[in-house]
Amino acid sequence: MKARIYLSGPIFSQAEIEWAAKARAFLEERFGERVEVIWPHEIACGTSGEIFASNLSALQDCGLMIAVLEGAQVDDGTAWEIGYFYARGGPILGIRTDFRKAGERSDSRVNAMIEQSCSSIARDLEELASDMEKVLP
Repeated sequence: MKARIYLSGPIFSQAEIEWAAKARAFLEERFGERVEVIWPHEIACGTSGEIFASNLSALQDCGLMIAVLEGAQVDDGTAWEIGYFYARGGPILGIRTDFRKAGERSDSRVNAMIEQSCSSIARDLEELASDMEKVLP
């Protein structure tokens, strides 16, 4: 049985879309038939209510979340999805290649609430793959 993975992150610029597409392709190539990556960029369309409903349904159907945590602050939609997924008890693996600090302490990489919701925060795709091996069935 394939592990269904929700790939969360900002998808508002061409650069964000291209990076997420690269991450998705990497995960599908690395894990092959073991995973099915659900990407909101491909399922979200229509009104804001329809987008919300399709993303919420996908979040409920997935057993693992990969959260792209790039930028000066984590994208607000991504932060909401992390909170929802954490509350329902699903594991969340973060990835942040951005070297800027974005948390409350000098050693923080992101906001404390996001950091504590994630099982791990990888610095690149190879580290993310290693973190995934630990949680995939």
